[in-house]
Amino acid sequence: MAARSAQRRNPMTDAVSDVAYWHEPDPTATSARISGSSSEARFRPYESARLRRTLLPVERGANMRRREFLGVLGSAAAAWPLAARAQQSMPVIGLLSSLAASDATRVMTAFRQGLNSTGYVEDSNVTIEYRWAAGQYEQLPALAADLVGRKVAVIAAISGTPAALAAKAATATIPVVFAIGNDPVAAGLVKSLNRPGGNVTGATFFTQPLATKRLELLRELMPSLKTIAVLVNPDNAPTVLEGENAPVAAQAFGWRSEILNASVESNIDDAFTVIVQKRIDALFVSSDALFFIHRDKLVALAARHAVPVIYADREQAEAGGLISYGASRSDAYRQAGTYVGQILKGESASSLPVVLPTKYALVINTKCARELGLSVPNSMQLLADELIE
Repeated sequence: MAARSAQRRNPMTDAVSDVAYWHEPDPTATSARISGSSSEARFRPYESARLRRTLLPVERGANMRRREFLGVLGSAAAAWPLAARAQQSMPVIGLLSSLAASDATRVMTAFRQGLNSTGYVEDSNVTIEYRWAAGQYEQLPALAADLVGRKVAVIAAISGTPAALAAKAATATIPVVFAIGNDPVAAGLVKSLNRPGGNVTGATFFTQPLATKRLELLRELMPSLKTIAVLVNPDNAPTVLEGENAPVAAQAFGWRSEILNASVESNIDDAFTVIVQKRIDALFVSSDALFFIHRDKLVALAARHAVPVIYADREQAEAGGLISYGASRSDAYRQAGTYVGQILKGESASSLPVVLPTKYALVINTKCARELGLSVPNSMQLLADELIE
């Protein structure tokens, strides 16, 4: 293949440029024509359609632009695998919860706030694998094992001691951060609150020790109360312990108590059937993921049968329940997110102390009280952190 140079005028800009004519020999045609005298002969390409497609005009500076283009293209090509590798190396958090996916927004808003405070943003520089048991605790071991098999960087066992226990049983090496409502030492999750040891730490909203206090509040609201039912989930050991503490307090108040078990949703209906049949005055609902998930059902059944109920979580009072007393779940979820971020940055779970609640909130739904024919004493209204009208 040969090339010759010539001066060419651009009809659009009236500028003269060097034009290189690349000529591919054509065996069927003369390679050049001569115009003018022999002394003024110049090269002209064979202008067949085939040959015109091979003409490559190269103006001044085009070589530089070509080199710049190739340089940019090369940089982009080099950057692409780096970006892909960055995506692949992004740390993964395994979130294991006893709650249902329907509560994801309520759980994850606070968790992400804590995570973000350490510089980690979901889908930006960290990813999260979600596993929701929806109150079916028997599924937790398999869900935890799945996260371990995926080699997540840390497991966040959010809400529910059974989830935290399943995560701890599944791995002794991957850090586990919990947010639960019970005593993590009594549950066997950590050795001590200040020095957890091992690969597990977290935050608790500590509802279990509040059974006596909740019954005291119920007594102030209902001075004539004589009988109370205690709703517990027999599949959750800490809840069972809470159910054992409540009758002891009830006996001290001179009340008769009855424990009602519910491990699936339909058992909640069965519990209210017993309450109505035995004319029990009020209901104490222990802290359990199943009862949190089905808080709307509990509230609806309580309203239908005119049963006053005291709960552990403000979300249950916000859903229409009579009264709640307990620490903030959101605060514990937020703290768990912070701990997860710190661990991703290199902190050891064993060096992070378990965080306890600093405040307990009394929430009274005065609208529900009126519907039940109850008058909330002024003293209780003054103590309340929130009155829901």
